Amino acid sequence: MSTPLFLGIDIGTSGCRAVAIDEANTLVAQHSLSLPAPIQQGKSIEQDAEIWWQAVVQVLTRLFTDIDPGRIKAIAIDATSGTVLLCDRDGQPLHPALMYNDARAENEAARIREAAPIEAAATTSASSGLAKLLWLQKQGFSGHAHYFLHQADWITGKLSGHFGVSDFNNSLKSGYEAQNQCWPDWLDALAVKRNWLPEVCPPGSPLTPVSADMAQHFALNKDCLMVAGSTDSTAAFLAAGARQPGEAVTALGSTLVLKIISQTPVAAAEYGIYSQPLPNLHSGDESSHHWLCGGASNSGGTVLRQYFTDAQMAEMQTRLDPEQPTGLDYYPLPHRGERFPVNDPDLAPCLTPRPEDDVQFFQGMLEALARIEKTGYDKLQQVGAPTPTRIHSSGGGSQNLAWRKIREQLLQIPVLTATQTEAAYGAALLAKRGWHNKVDNLTEQ
Repeated sequence: MSTPLFLGIDIGTSGCRAVAIDEANTLVAQHSLSLPAPIQQGKSIEQDAEIWWQAVVQVLTRLFTDIDPGRIKAIAIDATSGTVLLCDRDGQPLHPALMYNDARAENEAARIREAAPIEAAATTSASSGLAKLLWLQKQGFSGHAHYFLHQADWITGKLSGHFGVSDFNNSLKSGYEAQNQCWPDWLDALAVKRNWLPEVCPPGSPLTPVSADMAQHFALNKDCLMVAGSTDSTAAFLAAGARQPGEAVTALGSTLVLKIISQTPVAAAEYGIYSQPLPNLHSGDESSHHWLCGGASNSGGTVLRQYFTDAQMAEMQTRLDPEQPTGLDYYPLPHRGERFPVNDPDLAPCLTPRPEDDVQFFQGMLEALARIEKTGYDKLQQVGAPTPTRIHSSGGGSQNLAWRKIREQLLQIPVLTATQTEAAYGAALLAKRGWHNKVDNLTEQ
């Protein structure tokens, strides 16, 4: 008898990836495909949702040349947080999707800030799902709109044939209160069309099987289960391996993103700190979760690339000396302004004096990033998060061993390199959890 596999699909900022894992969480197969850049006009950033769907079809078609699709027991989707669209009752999009970084809804965001409580900090930016929903409500779609969906919701619906379902993580920036498991009353002050809002369930919840058409098209088992997914950042956190309160993940990408597991939610809107449910992958209770809280600094890989190419940084890594600090007091930013761990929209980058030795300059910037990381975890503790016990590192910068040593010296806790960093792997873990929850529930009955 063939062993079961679990499939995670990630629709990220620049590509689509599918990952299949087995019962031991071993990565069995994966395929990916680049996505074209969205269309940008000023603060408006859009993309035809059909582009995502065709990418999913192509990636799955390639993946199923390597594995038997009949072995897939469950599928979960993760996608970018805040990418949204309105659909008719058949799930057909009524307009190009508004992407995660679309910031046209500034007036709507101002209205939200007047109505939203402090714990709803994730809804108050112009790029939030809620701000986009309010903007869409004024665009004349009322006669045809039936569903307000997030990117992952729509792909899940395409595979299952059932639209109108979302998860805690994707719905957070659209105003959903995971702590009370409801769309809150304060949305009524904004005249939100509640009939468009999706039903929301915990990530990893069993949904419905794939549709008969999808089962036939991909040669999937007709009982292959769709499972509630998550956002790409939360799925990547799950992939990195942090599981217990106090464990953290630092994503060393274009920006510096810090997230830590907490037993209770914390929020500080002025620093962009908010919390969202983190599914407990080791619990049979689909509603069991901790809280994932964190913040993002504007510092990170983007500013490093303003001075050095990836090849130059790779070459200089071997010449860094963590035992000899440079003494350079930098605050590297790609442009003026910072929100976390300090809230100062006018904070200017500080990268002077610059030594003649490029390696010294590079090490000075890495030391500064480590200080920002430590200050960030200190700030999270100040607003109620736990003290970090160990940090898993993901992103391109996590492979820099000298930087890891610099960070360990400053943070005084173990810094680990995540063995898995792909969001699609985290989605596959959710698919596995959902399938086992379904089986366990059937066994109990």
